[in-house]
Amino acid sequence: MARIRIPSTVVIIFVAVQTGFLLFMYARYSSFMPQSEEKPSQVHILILSSWRSGSSFVGQLFSQHPSVFYLMEPAWHVWVAMYQNSAKVLHMAVRDLVRSVFLCDMSVFDAYMPWKRNLSDLFQWAASRALCSAPACDSFQRTDITSELACKTLCGRYPFSKVEEACKTYSHVVIKEVRFFDLKVLYPLLTDPSLNLKIIHLVRDPRAVVKSREQSVKALARDNGIVLSTNGTKVEDSKYKVMQEVCRSHVQIYETATQKPPNFLKDRYLMVRFEDLVRDPLSEISEMYKFADLSLTPRLKSWIYNITHGQGPGKKKEAFKITSRDAVSVSQAWRNVLSFQKVKKIQEVCKGAINILGYQLVDTEKEQRDLTLDLVLPRQQNQFSWLSFNPKH
Repeated sequence: MARIRIPSTVVIIFVAVQTGFLLFMYARYSSFMPQSEEKPSQVHILILSSWRSGSSFVGQLFSQHPSVFYLMEPAWHVWVAMYQNSAKVLHMAVRDLVRSVFLCDMSVFDAYMPWKRNLSDLFQWAASRALCSAPACDSFQRTDITSELACKTLCGRYPFSKVEEACKTYSHVVIKEVRFFDLKVLYPLLTDPSLNLKIIHLVRDPRAVVKSREQSVKALARDNGIVLSTNGTKVEDSKYKVMQEVCRSHVQIYETATQKPPNFLKDRYLMVRFEDLVRDPLSEISEMYKFADLSLTPRLKSWIYNITHGQGPGKKKEAFKITSRDAVSVSQAWRNVLSFQKVKKIQEVCKGAINILGYQLVDTEKEQRDLTLDLVLPRQQNQFSWLSFNPKH
């Protein structure tokens, strides 16, 4: 059979013409397609904090907003199922679960929960106003301010499938999480084109955190063991080893976000101090809402005022509940409750965090007890601004 020999120049010309045609068609097709730079329709907010730092309170500030689908610590399920591992080992599983929740794909819980399940099988589900109102539950309207007690009474019987159904109907998905100890672990989420992620990094004076943790020693023992990699053994942290890791993580997160951060973090990181929040709630919340592309409603303003102007610092049995309290008194309670010896020890293990996050060390018990001495430094001394920084990465 005779073979037809085609000169190499003809082949080259043919390939060039074909390539040009394909490029032309791709250019025409692309003009009708959405650009990759366009952000997803939903906004994703991660409230990044640690235990007993006021994160449940901040979570409620978002949860009660009618545009927000909120979940409180969904990665709790990962840690319960895989408690013999360390926090570092579990970072990837936690990150994958958080990503799926942001995308309203609740099948990720299949690995951690019973097959036949209701809303009530999800950790702290009743803390989510979105799961207590339509379409998840017919008992409340989206604009209602819901309580956990009423929600548990009326909505727990609804099927788990309502979680995903509800999530898809909101413009904002907000997750509060205390199980990330390294900001770089979140880089894959920050660079994921399917996400429009912003991070609110909530911090609190470590001395106040310890005072609050002492009200919840048993409840935190398992998590402490995971933080300290004890292979499943519970720890009560009497030597403040967990606090040392928590403080170290806050420093790492803050420094990573503010010292030569990558370009993709621009305008997507906000550090909030609990003390600033309780001193001027509406101003701080307005700033957080602006960062998250949300607006403060009159009903929310009224609720926020009431929740931060209660009587007294709150009771021990309310350690994990959001009740009306004197929020400023709560933030200062450690100064009267903790012994000076404890305070000195906490300052030793968390000195870096206390300095970097903008708090003042005390050198004497007299300074600790003197409530006229402000230990929260002015924000401008510790606040990072993108306006004064030009990232090269």
